[in-house]
Amino acid sequence: MNCYIIVNKNINTTIESLVRQLTTKHDQILEHIEQLPVGHKISVRQIAKDLSVSEGTAYRAIKDAENKGYVSTIERVGTIRIETKRKENIEKLTFAEVVNIVDGQVLGGKEGLHKTLNKFVIGAMQLDAMMRYITANNLLIVGNRVKAHELALKEGSAVLVTGGFDTDESVKRLADEMKMPIISSSYDTFTVATLINRAIYDQLIKKDIVLVEDILIPFEKTSTLSPTDEVEKWFEYNRVTGHGRYPVVDDRGKLIGIVTSKDVIHEQRTQRIDKVMTKHPISVNEKMSVAAAARMMVWEGIELLPVVNSSNILLGIISRQDVLEALQQLQRQPQVGETIDDIITSQFHNEKDQKSEELVIRCNVTPQMTNVIGTLSHGVFTTIVTESGKRAVREMKKNGDVIVENITIYFVQPVQIDDVIEIKPKVLELGRKFGKVDVEVYQQGILVGKALMMMQLLDR
Repeated sequence: MNCYIIVNKNINTTIESLVRQLTTKHDQILEHIEQLPVGHKISVRQIAKDLSVSEGTAYRAIKDAENKGYVSTIERVGTIRIETKRKENIEKLTFAEVVNIVDGQVLGGKEGLHKTLNKFVIGAMQLDAMMRYITANNLLIVGNRVKAHELALKEGSAVLVTGGFDTDESVKRLADEMKMPIISSSYDTFTVATLINRAIYDQLIKKDIVLVEDILIPFEKTSTLSPTDEVEKWFEYNRVTGHGRYPVVDDRGKLIGIVTSKDVIHEQRTQRIDKVMTKHPISVNEKMSVAAAARMMVWEGIELLPVVNSSNILLGIISRQDVLEALQQLQRQPQVGETIDDIITSQFHNEKDQKSEELVIRCNVTPQMTNVIGTLSHGVFTTIVTESGKRAVREMKKNGDVIVENITIYFVQPVQIDDVIEIKPKVLELGRKFGKVDVEVYQQGILVGKALMMMQLLDR
């Protein structure tokens, strides 16, 4: 029995060691890819050879790099390093992304796929008129007009040939020489323009979604503790920063615990940190939205969250104050890209009930708000109820933010397209931290929906 236990301990130790090695290799590959020049072609085999890893490990790391926006994979071209987008230019597309959006084939100029397009021009005009709109890093969308392909490339513009047409070999050579891509798509001009416009519009919506990585305090500026440190070091940090929570990391930068004031309050100053820390602390990924992180902090009642990557390496921290400032700044930003919620609430018209003086919201049911049979969809109904409840609470609590904790929908009856509904949110309870709202929906005086919501209230 004793031998059996020893063998299993050795096996577990070996497995843990292998996992650490694979994690380290994965991060090394990502760092290697980040350092490659923009436009560099990447292959699984070459990465595996250069970094002495298995092709499986290299493949997984490259896919992770693609998810992070470091590289883009194009059919019949391969994987290339692209410029990592910052928040301020996220609405711009690379030509590599355009190829994937329009299911295109690259005819020439592959070395320019990493470049970013400024705008696209539809070539539905005479050649002389068309060329007035062509400048460097534009994208000309045009059919099988070889002369237009040639002139656009000479101006430093990329070309997207619609209808599945090819172009002359001389044009392909010119594209290679200019390092500007010429792409062919089987779609027509209208479809191509719609697809690209939709992609840019989606990027605009993403631009307004603030992620944890946008507001985190980086690791280099974060006060961290080592498992071998003494409790005295917590008190030193506390005197300097005023914070009460500090992440604990090992020698590889991996998050292994967190120490709070509750952990050290009754401990000797000479006690080791790893003896008092809370293991397996709550943390967030850098790609989580700030709104989701805010909900987690409120729900768990914590002031500070460690931010880690997929390998549990500490990237930095966010505090509740950072989150609130980000959410408030976002509310002051002009809306650039409309979400489904924006489309729905654009139909809202606030009124006051003449008798009760309570808030009444009228809303017209538009085609975008219905399902395939032309009645109000359940998802839209949930949005209508949620937004109405928030408005009712904000009328009573002027200075604060509202987060919906849970919603219970008691029933929903079919509401037809083009009907006008009346939403009557009624605040049942409103405390300092929580609120309860009852929402009733009427159509021509008949009750067609009812829901109850619990909300968290955050002071600004």
